[in-house]
Amino acid sequence: MKKIFVLANCGTCQRILNDLGTKTKGYEIQDIKTEKIAAKDLDEMKKLAGSYEALFSRVAMKYRSMGLNEMELTEKDYRKYILEEYTFLKRPVVVNGDQIFIGNSKKVVEAAKEGM
Repeated sequence: MKKIFVLANCGTCQRILNDLGTKTKGYEIQDIKTEKIAAKDLDEMKKLAGSYEALFSRVAMKYRSMGLNEMELTEKDYRKYILEEYTFLKRPVVVNGDQIFIGNSKKVVEAAKEGM
């Protein structure tokens, strides 16, 4: 799978896509707001990342508003919440075959650039 999961109206995702430039050629870019994350795609990302927790964003607004910050979440919970609510996926996620790059830190973006 060669896919990039982004939120189209997210300035950070747009900046990173621009930064990656022509390296995104050949990748499917999926706006997770308009096209829900498929369970099989999420499961594939989990295999590469090692856990659903690694894909889960604790900075999502709904994390606190739903009281999830006060709960002990399991892998099953992380999977369920990411599938139910797109904002819980850390963004962007770049999947390049057997490599995965999660999030927007400078280090991750640079690694993604080199791995593409």
